[in-house]
Amino acid sequence: MSMDKSKIKVCVGLSGGVDSSVAAWLLKQEGYDVFAMFMQNWHDADSTLHGDCEWEEDRFVAELVARKIGIPFYFVDLSKTYRQRVVDYMFSEYEKGRTPNPDVLCNREIKFDAFWEVARRYGADYVATGHYCRKEIRPDGSVAILEGADPNKDQSYFLCQLSQDQLRTALFPIGHLTKPQVRAIAREAELPSAEKKDSQGICFVGKVDLPTFLKQKLASVEGDVVEVFDPFYAQNELYLRQQDCLSALLKEGESLCRTVRYAPEEKYLTSDGEPLGECPFREDALLSLDGATLDMLSSPLDYSPIQFETEVYRSGKKHVKKTRYKDNPFGRIVGRHEGAQFYTIGQRKGLGIGGHSLPVFVIGTDTASNTVYVGEGHEHKGLSRFCLKIAPGEEHWIQPGMKLREGESRRMRVRIRYRQPLQSATLLQRESGLYILFDKPQRGISPGQFAVWYSGEEMIGSGVI
Repeated sequence: MSMDKSKIKVCVGLSGGVDSSVAAWLLKQEGYDVFAMFMQNWHDADSTLHGDCEWEEDRFVAELVARKIGIPFYFVDLSKTYRQRVVDYMFSEYEKGRTPNPDVLCNREIKFDAFWEVARRYGADYVATGHYCRKEIRPDGSVAILEGADPNKDQSYFLCQLSQDQLRTALFPIGHLTKPQVRAIAREAELPSAEKKDSQGICFVGKVDLPTFLKQKLASVEGDVVEVFDPFYAQNELYLRQQDCLSALLKEGESLCRTVRYAPEEKYLTSDGEPLGECPFREDALLSLDGATLDMLSSPLDYSPIQFETEVYRSGKKHVKKTRYKDNPFGRIVGRHEGAQFYTIGQRKGLGIGGHSLPVFVIGTDTASNTVYVGEGHEHKGLSRFCLKIAPGEEHWIQPGMKLREGESRRMRVRIRYRQPLQSATLLQRESGLYILFDKPQRGISPGQFAVWYSGEEMIGSGVI
């Protein structure tokens, strides 16, 4: 018995962009009862780089698209909810020296929650968006979320915190298409958004200068930028313990490398299609690891022991007394910053540090002492780690039936940020949390980011690092 789609009411979150426009067009062509709703989530134009109200132009285009398709158009202001659930969370996380992902929160708290509640009051059975991902219904009735067909545009990562209830009433009409195909459909349908550029920056805020945006609530306080030298690692107890433990876990014939070759993620496909690689670590050894050992492996290095003593010296013909820092084999102060909370691990731009032949990256921040630690070169030892921890209560399983029990482990592919190629890893569940041990070291693991794990093309779960 065929389903009468004309009796199914779908609300499309029409943003004014080409993706949501084509999503609405396709649903209308398929015979659904479609209406569009544009949500305003941000008022403060002063925080954007353009300095104007981008949302007003987006709303204008969205309304033209709805008129072209022939569907009702509504407007809803969710800015208060957005500030409370997304922006305030961002400020709180950055204040703690963590790196949140507002787009993930926007989907969980706004698009598929607050927005859905409004759409439901208008009679919607489903809410549809222009995300590049696919949805399937399993035989047991549960919903599976798969990577988008376009490997360059897969956006499943941003939906990693959605629940089964949220996914049941969600539709992703363009997930089976590539971006060029979406553009072609928009042109053929003569949609007003056909040539509109993709939006950039923070979800519904726009393109911003992040430090300037954060300074609305976070105080700017100057502190030291400390460059960490290689000898620090040769004597650091935690680094050496991690090195010894990882080496002991290796299979015969495998070797350990604590750094990884640099590969710009924007040049890589997010859906790389590679199979799950063979684990370089012994399975029996991994299963025997207890929580304390895994806590040790997943702990970031502490650079606070690098301290600097001063000495007095005489300068110039008049032998004027001056003060300088004594040489330290483990590091040196190479600059000043405006607040450690404005920097994230792996960051390269905005440091303002010269005099280096290789790029300089943030390898650690300490908000308590307001210190930023940096290292020179893509293969600096402080830039990469093998293991991360998801604390109890921070795990989210999209497929609850696949949740690991205490003591279990499972091979998965994982990414720790959008557009990162999927990485082979082992998930290990312990009473103290969920641990992810990668086959290869990972650059720029930052607290507050979301780690997302996949089985084949299906996204299984996620957690806050």
